[in-house]
Amino acid sequence: MEKNRIALLFPDGVGIRNYLYSNVFDNLEEDIVLFHNFDPETITAIKESTPINEEILIPNYKESVKEKFLRELICLSRLYYNNSKVNNPSLLTNWNWNQKGLSKKIFYKAIEVSSVFLKKYSSILKLEKRYQKAIRKNPFYNEVINLLKDRQINHVFCSHQRALSAAPVFAAAADLGIKTSTVIYSWDNLPKARLALRANNYLVWSDYMKDELKLYYPEIPSEDIHVTGTPQFEFYNNPDNIIDKNTFYEKYNLDLNKKIICFSGDDTKTSPDDPAYLKDIADEIIRANLQNEYQILLRRCPVDFSGRFDAIIKQHKDLIKEAPPLWYFSKSKEWNTVYPTFEDVKLLVSTVFYSEIVVNVGSTMAFDFGKFNKPCVFINYDQQNQNDKNWSVKTIYQFQHFKSMPDTNAVLWLNSKEEIIDKIIDKKNWNSIAPLKNWYEIVAGKENNIISKISNVIKNT
Repeated sequence: MEKNRIALLFPDGVGIRNYLYSNVFDNLEEDIVLFHNFDPETITAIKESTPINEEILIPNYKESVKEKFLRELICLSRLYYNNSKVNNPSLLTNWNWNQKGLSKKIFYKAIEVSSVFLKKYSSILKLEKRYQKAIRKNPFYNEVINLLKDRQINHVFCSHQRALSAAPVFAAAADLGIKTSTVIYSWDNLPKARLALRANNYLVWSDYMKDELKLYYPEIPSEDIHVTGTPQFEFYNNPDNIIDKNTFYEKYNLDLNKKIICFSGDDTKTSPDDPAYLKDIADEIIRANLQNEYQILLRRCPVDFSGRFDAIIKQHKDLIKEAPPLWYFSKSKEWNTVYPTFEDVKLLVSTVFYSEIVVNVGSTMAFDFGKFNKPCVFINYDQQNQNDKNWSVKTIYQFQHFKSMPDTNAVLWLNSKEEIIDKIIDKKNWNSIAPLKNWYEIVAGKENNIISKISNVIKNT
């Protein structure tokens, strides 16, 4: 009897880490077919962690003007709709209102004008139908139809719900009667109105996320939404992922006699003033004469390719150390060939394990540190000399996903440079890990049988 065949579509590196490095697919009876456009080096690394039976190279997908117009119009219309449901104007910051270049300005202005006439949800659903018809007219759709037929695929699984090419792939699968499953990628994704594809199964982290999906996409049947948890934080449960202390400290030039403060960087758009915040922390530690007791370990955002931290690291080379993410970068390809090595999983887990505390602007690293009962500091003040005058940390914490926080004591709030010693060193107002644990459980769900729950969706639906 022939085995069923499941095609795995991983549009980004985090999906590879969460779903391949965590052994989600190791115990499936199905043949695993990787549906990809990765470099050979990427494939080699993936095969070291997950048994891949076959590979399919995804054809080149070129989105038509009509497809793009409909997709973007749906997004903006849904952002207006979502705002009407939750009354949170920050949702509209997910739309780029300041396009550059004449052709883009005209294109997106036409979308903005059109969206004014699409306030009813029934109008959005009509747009969705038009978009589904449009993607089926793209030559890419027919190429995928043939590939899925030829390779006798029974199930398509995607690790990211907003991937551009995934929409026509899922449309082709649906028209062939092939089952499809997609993961809602992260805790902040659903309000952003970027659910491009349509699937048989939607895998969400928690009941909270399921309720969000039902709120923003009421046309999706509740029975198609599966609360599975996320394998994103599972790596912290395995002691083998902790690097030996002497090895870790020596490799990253850390002092065994000093405590570690982890500064977790965001991407340049999310937090353009990260270097200034890092400088503030270094300056205040030196001002308090605590540089012989503490050291700062910088973990950049893996897709931050800038040199924006170089000057501050050079200025404080004895205080600030760096543990660069161990990701593979291909300069000749697109973003989808950027992926973490398995060694980066161990680096991240070890960074959390050996650090006292993490400091950042609103990152899920709070949950990573909570796994080891460590506190998180959220930076909550603007720099006087900002890199982007239109950016403010105050806007960040208005984002809808922060409404999930049941207790503001889940993290420490750094409201000014003058509070750095009080909050980061003395952990003033930090009384218990319980509020952070509670917040984690709301967002990520209860940790039990995550891998089997994901496997059961694939096997039984």
